[in-house]
Amino acid sequence: MIPKKNIHKSFYLFLFLHLLLWTLVPSLSNVNLPLDTIEALAWGSNLDWGYNKHPPFSAFIANTFYFLFGSNDWAYYLLSQLCVVISFIFVWKLAEDFFSHKIYLFLSLLILETIVFFNYTTPEFNVYVCQLPLKAAAVYYFWKSINSTNLYNWLVTGILCALGILTHYSFIFLIFSLFIFFIFFIKKNQKQITNFFISLFIFLLILSPHFIWLIENDFQTINYALGRASVGEKGLIKHLINPIKFLLKQLGMLSLFFLIFLSIISIKKLRKMNFSYFQLI
Repeated sequence: MIPKKNIHKSFYLFLFLHLLLWTLVPSLSNVNLPLDTIEALAWGSNLDWGYNKHPPFSAFIANTFYFLFGSNDWAYYLLSQLCVVISFIFVWKLAEDFFSHKIYLFLSLLILETIVFFNYTTPEFNVYVCQLPLKAAAVYYFWKSINSTNLYNWLVTGILCALGILTHYSFIFLIFSLFIFFIFFIKKNQKQITNFFISLFIFLLILSPHFIWLIENDFQTINYALGRASVGEKGLIKHLINPIKFLLKQLGMLSLFFLIFLSIISIKKLRKMNFSYFQLI
């Protein structure tokens, strides 16, 4: 068991070990960089406000690391893990507002570590890995925004959401979820409306160059996304089978997460029943 006073030390050790392990292993075992990483570097060599497949932010980040570290493969595995570690930090910070017992902050990270999208797939720096810290940070600052009158938090939320869209359009689902939460929240605190619209203005301002690029380039990225989704594909059977396949794959990849999560819930219930040998100290 982890003593309460050592929770923060364990947290920093966990971050360091994750960063070291998932940077070192692919650096030693992979002959070449993953294809998505090479693609981001290729885009980064000719920076623009969009590309045929994705918006530009991941390419900008990859190009920044190329400027700093050159063509050393380990740097791009490090970049991926920095994205993961930063997301862990914001999850920890958000969890502090929900859990009084520090051990649960640490457990929230450990169960995240069991999800494949935070371990096995992360050495390949791509738009999805690049989104991880933006998602975690956006949720954290949104939570801070609605629980305070600090305009700074709203400004950061707007910036993070814009960068998320500039990484991958799927970020819109997170923004939509936050917006629904805000609608219910605003009924209780209408003073936040002004801050919300300021944040929205910053969001649209940052995205405006990409919108212009989309218009000038016949909406290439959107057409690519629609093509990958096979929107025009006919056949009712495929529309029924493919979602089921997707769901089963996600459940398989999340099985370890659910197992550990349910185990923690069970232990917590046993603690309430005064089973002292299950206590987390």
